[in-house]
Amino acid sequence: MTIEIKTSTLEPIRHTFEHTKRRFGDKPASRYQEASYDIAPEQNFHYRPLWQPDKELFDKSRTAVVMEDWNVHKDPRQYYYGTYVQARAKLQEVTESNYSFFEKRGMADRMNDEVKAKIIRCLVPLRHAELGANMNNMYAFSYGTATVVNQGFLYHSMDRLGIAQYLSRIGLLLDGNSTDSLAAAKEFWMSDPAWQGLRRYIENVLCVEDWFEVFIAQDVVLDTLVYDLIYRQFDEAITEQGGSDLAMLIEFMQEWYKDGSRWVDATLKTTVGESEHNRETISRWVAEWQEKAVADLTPLAELAVGEGAIDVCVEVLNKRLAKAGL
Repeated sequence: MTIEIKTSTLEPIRHTFEHTKRRFGDKPASRYQEASYDIAPEQNFHYRPLWQPDKELFDKSRTAVVMEDWNVHKDPRQYYYGTYVQARAKLQEVTESNYSFFEKRGMADRMNDEVKAKIIRCLVPLRHAELGANMNNMYAFSYGTATVVNQGFLYHSMDRLGIAQYLSRIGLLLDGNSTDSLAAAKEFWMSDPAWQGLRRYIENVLCVEDWFEVFIAQDVVLDTLVYDLIYRQFDEAITEQGGSDLAMLIEFMQEWYKDGSRWVDATLKTTVGESEHNRETISRWVAEWQEKAVADLTPLAELAVGEGAIDVCVEVLNKRLAKAGL
């Protein structure tokens, strides 16, 4: 008796889902493509929003910028839920280790009172600004058009909530978990003249209806200025004053900003490059919000770093805008 073993190749009937087949062809799609492109419905809606009956769900007219196809955007990080969670878990693991090391070694006790007071006044109140950024990105996520764009806003929004929590923990590490620093930071946010400009800016953006303008005002203009001012210039200034250990507590924010900037820049560049109309519209928004942001941040910049700090931030923003074609 002989046994003959043969192999046969079975061709799959379908290589991918219909929505990815229409866009990328009949070939296996990546997880990112399956989870990101052509997910939001564009027709056959059952009802209009009761609070805005002149609009459809995912209505493209909710923003002044116009894209022939919003799905031409691409996140260079190729984040969908799975890859996003994995990336943030790795970053959080490092951060938790840093915080544990800082607390275990009693590094807060090595800082003099002046340095602690400056960190509590110039850094910790940003937790309130981050909560505002969380709301602004969640608004853009709620009213945006395509999943490939919207999911970036959702991830950005959740990250801002996490950053606000880390800023709160920095305050608790400095005050021995007494919460005195958080109470002081809230008072600075509510009444300190140095913070009232940024507070006004955040609240103004919360009232903007055009979701892409919110993206420009928050993620492009304000974040570029604030993150260069606080997480680079202030970090360098406080290091020279004896607060070098702060660097390990804000590493998450620095690494997150580098990562998030890749998505922000790609979204901005793709939209600007779509048409002259988009370029003119976005350029107008950038000019308006940049003027407000510079004026509103100047008192904080002078307090945290010194005279001329805001000018350095503006140079960084202008270089970023130039790369996007503005």
